[in-house]
Amino acid sequence: MTMPARFAPLLLTLSMSLAGCASAPPQPPMPATATSADVRLTAWWQGFGDAQLAALLRQAQQANTDVRLAQASLQQARALRDVAAAGLLPGLSGSAAAQRSDSNNSSSSSPVNSFKLGLDASWEPDLFGGQRSAVQAQQATAEASAASLGDVQVAVAAEVALAYISLRGNQARLAIAEANLASQLETLQITEWRLQAGLTTSLEAEQARAATEQTRAQLPALQTGIAQSRHALALLSGQPPAALDAQLAASAPLPQPGQDLALSIPAETLRQRPDVRAAELRVQAAAARVGEAEAARLPSLRIGGNVGLSALSLGTLTNGASLASALLASVSLPLFDGGAARAQVRAQQAALAQAQAAYQATVLGALRDVEDALVALRGDRERLARLQAASASAARAALLARQRHGSGLVDFQTVLETQRNQLNTEDGVATAMAAVSADHVRLYKALGGGWQPS
Repeated sequence: MTMPARFAPLLLTLSMSLAGCASAPPQPPMPATATSADVRLTAWWQGFGDAQLAALLRQAQQANTDVRLAQASLQQARALRDVAAAGLLPGLSGSAAAQRSDSNNSSSSSPVNSFKLGLDASWEPDLFGGQRSAVQAQQATAEASAASLGDVQVAVAAEVALAYISLRGNQARLAIAEANLASQLETLQITEWRLQAGLTTSLEAEQARAATEQTRAQLPALQTGIAQSRHALALLSGQPPAALDAQLAASAPLPQPGQDLALSIPAETLRQRPDVRAAELRVQAAAARVGEAEAARLPSLRIGGNVGLSALSLGTLTNGASLASALLASVSLPLFDGGAARAQVRAQQAALAQAQAAYQATVLGALRDVEDALVALRGDRERLARLQAASASAARAALLARQRHGSGLVDFQTVLETQRNQLNTEDGVATAMAAVSADHVRLYKALGGGWQPS
């Protein structure tokens, strides 16, 4: 696939960032400068101007089970980062002991009590940066977890919007079908009156009845789709399936975005996609783990000491107790481990190569998502314009056919055909309008809209 020219600078920037992760010490990515397009992308649903959609999105971001799971994962990753950071500091522990001894060899001996208090301290200086690399790896992992939370938020926002658009689109199609059914029922009634008057045949009456029942048969499928969309929105909001039935029972207009909002967002905002940021941070974490594995092959220094008080009674622990202290420094160097340390370095280097390949795949997939969404949006906009023109003509044709049939200028088959065309084109317009709105949602999702990078 030929890469679009507008994405070439972005791909070059991301590739240079990837190369830097493998050669330089891993650092947190620099925050991008917020622009008006970035702000609009963060809360893209405001461009639809639908308060009900905005309320559902807010509720889903707070109560959705996938969002809560990702938030818990982020908390775990941050706690593990703090555990790794604590390893850079000295450790201090306290101890207390009480002992009572009694000898059975002599009846004249009395029990002996002893009490001890002690402090133990230890510290392992990070001579070759292994512990710092471990902290950097955990920091990058925590930031990747935060970006993964953003990825979940983006997906949830898109799913809510698509389910809401499906709901309003099916409601619009149901209204069109019911309006056409009413018109067909009127035609059927007129046909039956004409049949009773001997002005027409039973063939025309049966044709009118068949067309009416065909339209009536569409209603249950549309009603089922409406109910399923309501259930999906409730589950996305962390509620039971029927929780939103009353709230969403009334029909409302299909949300339509501004004509130029999506296309005015620059391609560089693709770097803000949470999955791209998460993949970049995983490369940094893998590079830090390579440094940690290499440092494990070098000597390590450990400094420890303890100080303690010993007395025969609790009262003398603070006055007159004996004091004992010790200081120990040790150096260890791995001499022979069967090649395990070297193999660990190779394993981490292979993990780094995997993370780099995953990062490149994520970037290319993101570019494809944007291209696909733009192509679909352009195509559905053109399709909608053609269907709107066809629908206007079909409505005029149906009206003229009814008028001329009443005057005996056209046969009844023409009336049925024009009514069928009117229903199909109006249904097609409603479907195309929903598709255009859904294309905007998919474009915003492809651009990483729906979360706020920290």
